[in-house]
Amino acid sequence: MCKQIRPVLVFSGLLIAPFALCIAAQAQPKKVAHIGYISARTVESEKDWQAAFRQGLRELGYLEGRDILIEQRYAEGKYERIPELLEEVTGLNPAVLVVTGDPAIHAAKNANRGIPVVIIASPDPVGTGLVASLARPGGTITGLSDFHSGVVTKRLELLKEVAPSATRIAVLWNPNHPAHPGQLKEIQAVATRFKVKLIPLEVKTTDDFDRAFDPIRKERVEALIVLGDPAFFVHQAEIIQFAVKNRLPVISTLRQFAEAGGLISYGTSYPDLFRRAAWYVDKILKGAKPGDLPVEQPTKFELVINLKTAKQIGLTIPPNVLARADRVIK
Repeated sequence: MCKQIRPVLVFSGLLIAPFALCIAAQAQPKKVAHIGYISARTVESEKDWQAAFRQGLRELGYLEGRDILIEQRYAEGKYERIPELLEEVTGLNPAVLVVTGDPAIHAAKNANRGIPVVIIASPDPVGTGLVASLARPGGTITGLSDFHSGVVTKRLELLKEVAPSATRIAVLWNPNHPAHPGQLKEIQAVATRFKVKLIPLEVKTTDDFDRAFDPIRKERVEALIVLGDPAFFVHQAEIIQFAVKNRLPVISTLRQFAEAGGLISYGTSYPDLFRRAAWYVDKILKGAKPGDLPVEQPTKFELVINLKTAKQIGLTIPPNVLARADRVIK
C-alpha cells in the first residue's frame, strides 16, 4: 500500500512523479493465468477428480477468477471430437494445457502447439512415445502416469484368484487406444502360466459394444477383463449390466467401476493424481519447463471388491483376497 502524501504546493515533478507511479501501480489489474483442460471422458464422470484438482490448486494459493481461469472441454468418449476441442482450447492461448485420457493426451502431443502440457493418468508414457524418459521427459509434456500398463497382468491374477476354474477369459480392448495393444500383449504373454485361453474383444466405437458381446456367449467365456479406456468408462453401466446378467466375474481399472456394480477394480487413485497435477501446473506457471519436470508414477494401488455383485453372480470371494481389499462393498 502506498503511503499517503500531504498536499504540498510544489511545482517540481519530484513529488508528483512518485505519487503518479503509485496510482498507476494500484490501477494495474492482476494478471490471470488461463489453464486449458481437455478430457476424453464426461463432466459427470470426473466430478470428484475435478474437485481434487481444484483443491490442489487452492492449497497452492490459486483462486479461480482471481488468479486462474480454467477452460474445460469434454469429448464424452467420442474421440473424433478431440481435435476440434483442442483447436478451441489452444486457440485461447492458455499458459498451460492439462489433458487426461490417453486418446486426448496423444492428440495434444501430435498437435504440437508449443503450449506446456500436463498429462494426467497416462498408462505408459514412455512405451507409447509421449516422453523420452520418466526422469527427463524433454519437449513440452510432463505429468502423471497411472501405471495401468504395468499392473495389467495383476488384474488377470486377481481374476483367477476369485474365479480359479475360469479357463476362457475375454479381454475388452480398443485397438485405437495408444496403450491397449501393448497391454493385450502383456496379458497374452502370461496367459499360459495361468492356464487360460484369452479371447480379445475389439471395441473401437460405441456401436461395437453389442457386436463385441456376441462372442462371449458363443465362446463360452467364463470371466472378463476390461482394459482402461475413457469410452469404456462412459459405457461402464452397459458392460456391468451384461456381466451380471451373464454371471461373469469382471475386473477393470477404476474404483468407480466396482462402486457402480462391477465385481472388482484394481488401479491407482485418480483423485490423488488430479490433486498432484496442480503441483505441475504451479511449477509451469512459475517458469519451469515441462521437459525438466520428471513424470511421476503412483506407488499405491486400490483393490475394491463388490460383494453385492459377487452374490448376484453366485461367486464366493476367497477370504485371503477380501483381506487385501482396500474397500469391500457390502
